[in-house]
Amino acid sequence: MSVFQLIILALIQGITEFLPISSSGHLALVPALTGWQDQGNLIDVAAHIGTLAAVLLYFRTDTKGLTLAAIGAAGVTPARRAIDGTLYSKLFWYLVIATIPTVIVGLAFKATGLDDAIRLPHVIAASSIVFGILLYVADKRGAVQKSIDNMAIKPALLIGLAQVLALIPGTSRAGITMTAGRWLGFNRIDAARFSMLLSIPTIFAAGVLGIKDIIESGNAVIWQDAAIVAGLSCVTAMAAIHILMKWLEHATMTIFVIYRVLLGILLFALIGTGLV
Repeated sequence: MSVFQLIILALIQGITEFLPISSSGHLALVPALTGWQDQGNLIDVAAHIGTLAAVLLYFRTDTKGLTLAAIGAAGVTPARRAIDGTLYSKLFWYLVIATIPTVIVGLAFKATGLDDAIRLPHVIAASSIVFGILLYVADKRGAVQKSIDNMAIKPALLIGLAQVLALIPGTSRAGITMTAGRWLGFNRIDAARFSMLLSIPTIFAAGVLGIKDIIESGNAVIWQDAAIVAGLSCVTAMAAIHILMKWLEHATMTIFVIYRVLLGILLFALIGTGLV
C-alpha cells in the first residue's frame, strides 16, 4: 500500500476508534468507496494497536492503577497492597469479566473466517443505523445516577455481552458499550470512560493475534506499513479522546447518532446505484 493510503487509514482509525461511530466499519468501507485493495485485518490490527497506546497514555492514572491490580492478581504482594481498598482492586476484575465474552466469540469468528465474511457494505449500513438508534434511545432514557465507582459484576458482564455485537462491522465497540452503560444508568462521562478502559484488553488480545500473523508472514513491508499506521493512529486517537470527553461534559450523543443514520442511508444509496 502507498504511504498516502496508510495515512488515510490511520487517520480514520484514530478519529473513529473511541467515537461511537464504528472504526472497523469505516476501515472496511475504505476499499469499497475508493477502489483500493482491502487492507485486511493485519493493517486494521496495527491501527488498533496505535489507538491502544493512545488510551493507555490518556488514562495514564487508570493505566497505572490497573497495572498494579494485574500484578497484584498475579500474586505480587507489594502491588496488591498498593491498590487494596481502591477502585482499581475491583475494576480490574470487572474489565476481565467484561472482556471474556468478546474473546470467546472473537476467536470463533477468526477460526471460521466469519470476521472477513461480514465485512460488507450493506452490513455496515444496517448496523450503523440500527445501533445508532439504540444509542439514541439509551442516551435519552438512561438515568445518570451511577458513576464508575458503582460498577459491579452484573453491569460489567452485561456491557461485556453487548461488546460482542461490535464484532459486526458498523456496530461500533465504543458505541455499543456506551449504549449498554447508559442503559444501565451510568452517566455519559463514566460510560465513555469504562468503554475506553474496556478497549485495553480487547485491543491487546486482537493485537497479539495480529502480530502473530505478521511474524508468520515474514513480510518486512507489512511491518513498515503497520508501524506507520500505528504511530499516526495513536496521535489522532489521543486528540479524539480528548474532544469526546470534553464534549460529553456538556452535550448528549445525538450528534453521533445523526452521523450514523446519515452514513447508513448514504451507504444504502450507494449500494442501490452499484457504486459500492
